Amino acid sequence: MIAQSESEKITDTLIRSSLRGSALRKQAMELLDELPTYNWSGIYRLEGDTLILDEYVGAHTDHTHIPVGRGVCGTAVAENQNQVIEDVRELSNYLACSIQTRSEIVVLIRQGETILGQIDIDGHTVGAFDATDESLLEAIAELLADRWLD
Repeated sequence: MIAQSESEKITDTLIRSSLRGSALRKQAMELLDELPTYNWSGIYRLEGDTLILDEYVGAHTDHTHIPVGRGVCGTAVAENQNQVIEDVRELSNYLACSIQTRSEIVVLIRQGETILGQIDIDGHTVGAFDATDESLLEAIAELLADRWLD
């Protein structure tokens, strides 16, 4: 539910940025954090069969290492597809980072067929994310993949 002007502003800023690697990932999360329904914005790197918390903006989380297949983040990798969850309370394997979280979107970051990591966004309202959010995050994921290493 993002206006096209907001999406373009964020992607244009990242395209023009000279940053790479973790600095670019941090910039991307800071830009996403400005969006009204984005209450926690983070990147997880995939290392082996574990997702490792990388850059993020928002409240502290105990979920710094997530096994593939566990929770929304782990499911995205296990199923090799993005996840858009309207109401996290309906999931049996949900890993709660915050009791306020009601919706979540996870978009994979890929180089070709290789999954490098993912963008994970939490929202405090049910149904906070839709196809416009997924499109924006896919564009950002592509930019991050192109400049993944420092």
